[in-house]
Amino acid sequence: MGPKTRILDATMLVFRRHGFRRSSIEQVAEAAGLTRQALYHHFESKEALFRAVIERIHESAIAAEETAVTDAEAAGGNLGDILAAGMTARMSTMIGSLDGSPHLEELYSEHLVHARDLYQTYAARYAERMVATITRTARRQQLALPQELSPAEFARLVEMSIYAAKSQYPAMQPADAFLKDMAIMVRTLCAGAVPKSEKPPIKKAAPPKKPTRRTTGGQS
Repeated sequence: MGPKTRILDATMLVFRRHGFRRSSIEQVAEAAGLTRQALYHHFESKEALFRAVIERIHESAIAAEETAVTDAEAAGGNLGDILAAGMTARMSTMIGSLDGSPHLEELYSEHLVHARDLYQTYAARYAERMVATITRTARRQQLALPQELSPAEFARLVEMSIYAAKSQYPAMQPADAFLKDMAIMVRTLCAGAVPKSEKPPIKKAAPPKKPTRRTTGGQS
């Protein structure tokens, strides 16, 4: 195990125990078995440590989501199965990284303060991957997305289901209930995607009739 890995493992432990505000460089150095000076050789501040931990969590979540999507596709799952599997794996990884911490809400709020750019970067990466998954699945299974939505528009709605679930579970706890409700919303959205052969044709409105000119006597 390299020194950076050891430091990040120790950082996760300290932040889970004490939250962000009450954690210190000294606590991380002690947990990593390093001197403060040795830790500063790799990370210049507590904020830099926090950002590195957030980046690590997101990278792990992306890897877990990708594996779950690949497995669900290989198993022949429908669009709901595939997206629910991917999002459940993503959020389970994030929740698991801070499992047991009494400071979950603080850590989530601080990550938007000290790592908002990372949040935005990874939000874009999650969206890109979901659009690719929806596009690929819709093409393979010959699906028509509901309401004539594009894959990007549909992906945005699916991502919104996470925030809808989080409104009921602000700290994503209890995790099982949060993940269950999130998966139900994803599957409900995907239920509107049907094979193109089953989609009823869109009826075109009949063109308006031209007004007829009424005649009286010999006048036109």
